[in-house]
Amino acid sequence: MDATPHILVVDDQRDIREPLGRYLEKQGLRISLAAGAAEARELLRCSAVDLVILDVMMPGEDGLSLCRHLRESLNIPIIMLTAMADDADRIVGLEIGADDYVVKPFNPRELLARIKAVLRRATTLPRAREAAPEKKIVFDRWVFDLARREVVSGDGVAVPLSTAEFRLLSALVQRPRMVLTRDQLMDLTSGRDAQPFDRSIDNQVSRLRKKLETDPKNPNIIKTVWGGGYVFSADVRDAS
Repeated sequence: MDATPHILVVDDQRDIREPLGRYLEKQGLRISLAAGAAEARELLRCSAVDLVILDVMMPGEDGLSLCRHLRESLNIPIIMLTAMADDADRIVGLEIGADDYVVKPFNPRELLARIKAVLRRATTLPRAREAAPEKKIVFDRWVFDLARREVVSGDGVAVPLSTAEFRLLSALVQRPRMVLTRDQLMDLTSGRDAQPFDRSIDNQVSRLRKKLETDPKNPNIIKTVWGGGYVFSADVRDAS
């Protein structure tokens, strides 16, 4: 089986699509080209694709609609191509699940670097335990209710979680006793637009500790691994 990453480039502009395809092929990637969403859907039905490069502005079904469809049906990394002035499209694309974005006009070498980075993230993130959305997960003195997005203490007191706290706790409890770097946690909590040295993960961990730990300054559930990141140290089991 060919292990070379298969990249699908979706862009209605032929003068962008074809030269980009040729450049990426010269860099050792397998390339398929699509001029629009309908052609892309057909290619995705017929072959396995490792990453999609997707233009936002296309006639007919646009890139945001196709991105939303891919996120609902397939687990494929997506890099969006956006026009320089389309800041709103960039933000919406990240919110609905794009892994990264590149602004037109772009340097093909930069896009290649981003492709490699996204593929590396997709293949190196620790595998999660299975956790259905309706499940309840028990750890330490808490029951984590995924459906209600809250944790409940042993004496029945419910503690609500913000969206960011819920995503972070979900990532941690599904990977107990695994050291997760800040970058991995940013990826797992959809922090694709974070800037270098972004400290939001540290802030979210601090807030979670205040809600979960008996002594937040000496945590036993979410521990810091110096030079590494964080590890969820509590035993985890299904409430059932």
